[in-house]
Amino acid sequence: MRHPSITRRGFVAGGAALLAGGPAFAAVSKRVATVDWSVLETMLALGAPPVAATELRQFREVSVEPEVPSSVVDLGLRGTVNFELLRLTEPDLIFSSSFYATSEDRFRRIAPVESFSIYVAGQKPFEPCVAMTKTIGERLQVSDKAEALIGSTNDKFARLRERLKSGDGRPVMPINLGDPRHFRVFGEDSMFGEVLTRLGLRNAWTDKTSYSAWAPVGLEALATVPDAWIVLIPPIPADAKSVLPRSVFWNSLPSVREGRVLTLGSINPFGALPAASRFARLLVDALPFAEKANG
Repeated sequence: MRHPSITRRGFVAGGAALLAGGPAFAAVSKRVATVDWSVLETMLALGAPPVAATELRQFREVSVEPEVPSSVVDLGLRGTVNFELLRLTEPDLIFSSSFYATSEDRFRRIAPVESFSIYVAGQKPFEPCVAMTKTIGERLQVSDKAEALIGSTNDKFARLRERLKSGDGRPVMPINLGDPRHFRVFGEDSMFGEVLTRLGLRNAWTDKTSYSAWAPVGLEALATVPDAWIVLIPPIPADAKSVLPRSVFWNSLPSVREGRVLTLGSINPFGALPAASRFARLLVDALPFAEKANG
């Protein structure tokens, strides 16, 4: 009977790695599953999709890109992973994250687990995300693509920063609306916050955050940053869509009154390099003072 945690392919690969004196992961098969969206988008961007991942319909709506191939098996909700289906996909390795620490013992009964920690309290996520990208590239034997993704992301930041050289000097405040009276704001320790820094922009939110964001924040807090560009990150709740256009308070905010509210396309706020790149591109394309892109 085949042991659920060991495949013949994985055994041979691991043995070859040990004989070569390298780590067991060095020759790992590409049958990899992941339960974390930041890992999923990284694998997709590297052209190495997993055999299975979580909540794919929602991922397609929230992250939008990269595209998920139809071959990827949907393991159900991120909070309630379908372990039986995960076992049936016969992964040789499972990529996890610190969000799933309590489930890792169950994952290990199916396959070896490698976990990443990008979004940690008090830690900025960009460099850990770069390190994760390199590690995934090594494990999947696509290190060249990983280095190319890192390089192209930084090159994109440089090009977009150049388009902002005639900026208006105003800070930017990226938020998710929770309802007509509250929002979630992203601080300097968020991926959005780090992208703002790399684009040469200031984050209008300078107070504390927890794991990259702070919520709920009352809408009145927007009155304390009258010079800011308010950047709305979808989804926008239906009640907020219907109430805010008729709200006296909302329409009295300087940013609203002066047309400094931007609504971007959907982006995963806890994503990896593809999400960071998407946010940067959509933001710069939306800012009216940014120079138009070449081509």
